[in-house]
Amino acid sequence: MNIIVQLKEKHFKEAIALSEYAFQYKVPEADLPKRMEQVKKHAILGIFEDEQLAAKLHLIPLEVHTGEQKWKMGGIAGVATYPEYRRKGYVKELMKQSLKQMKEEGYLVSMLHPFKISFYRKYGWELLTNRVKCTITRADLVLQGLAPGSVKRAIEDHNYQDLNEVYSQFATRFSGMLVRDESWWKNICDGESTAIYYNKSQQAIGYILYSIKDSKMKVEEFVALTSEARKGLWNFICQHDSMLEQVEMILQEKDPLLFSLQEPNVKAEIAPYFMVRIVDAEKFLKGFAFQWSDTEVVLQISDPYASWNEKTFSLKNGEVIVIDTLDRIEGSSLLKLDINALSTILFGYNRPMELYELELLDGRKEDIERLESLLPNRPSFFYDFF
Repeated sequence: MNIIVQLKEKHFKEAIALSEYAFQYKVPEADLPKRMEQVKKHAILGIFEDEQLAAKLHLIPLEVHTGEQKWKMGGIAGVATYPEYRRKGYVKELMKQSLKQMKEEGYLVSMLHPFKISFYRKYGWELLTNRVKCTITRADLVLQGLAPGSVKRAIEDHNYQDLNEVYSQFATRFSGMLVRDESWWKNICDGESTAIYYNKSQQAIGYILYSIKDSKMKVEEFVALTSEARKGLWNFICQHDSMLEQVEMILQEKDPLLFSLQEPNVKAEIAPYFMVRIVDAEKFLKGFAFQWSDTEVVLQISDPYASWNEKTFSLKNGEVIVIDTLDRIEGSSLLKLDINALSTILFGYNRPMELYELELLDGRKEDIERLESLLPNRPSFFYDFF
């Protein structure tokens, strides 16, 4: 097997060229310096054959929320192989090495956008969230009455501080939302317009990130902290009715906006979006904010691609304890699950009882109900892409 190496800067253009070939796009020459600067922040793992880059994987250092908590997250992106080097197991080796490297560097979680869900499931990544795209016609753009605040619009010179303040509060309502810094904001706002809703006290409590072209508005993010902000932002969109034939919006699956419309029966397409994986189960479980009780739950985790996670854990009275032998849990009931199930449960995409009904969680029903009681009722969501 060829040795996996971490690419140095002299190989970054080769990595970009492989992405261009595999994903069928071209980075304009004028954008190449910017792309090179972005890539410098990545750890790029690669496999060479005869001094030619054959396969590679990008590991991006990021953070994500689960409610108020923040976790060091390794974003996996740009996984690609030239066709002449495929079916040699290179991607498998890169995925295994990425897990080992994340473990060594203290990443507790990893996320990725799959080209095929089943491909990454076998390596332990599982569904994190759905993406809902709503298509709204001009006839549906009906004002909802006056909102007492005001909207400030920007095409350039975005107020990143106010945007991030609103976004950060919104992110704590979910599991999986990215922690953003100003450089991330500048990247996602590049070429987009923003509209921030301020209440009477001039406090930012909502925003949209959008673009308009060919009589169509695309709302990439609709974030409202209150019903007032939701109404104010919706009315702002409605004020464009003379310019638009259609509005396309990306929303959180349970966002109340659609229910509030005069005619809620709009076209809504839902599809799985990002995937998540717990990299270090012991540290994640010990740091996770369970809703503790004196009820004991015992979890036996299987993880063929990260053997350090194959342990049995006792969860009771605010403690997570690794159990060395099953003799120590005599009288207790064992729940058996793989790392996929653990990841999707703790990030809120599925509840334990749902996985039990799918036979993806093995144990007695009453013990699964105990596990249910330990978990916060917090949905998952993710707006970003990498």
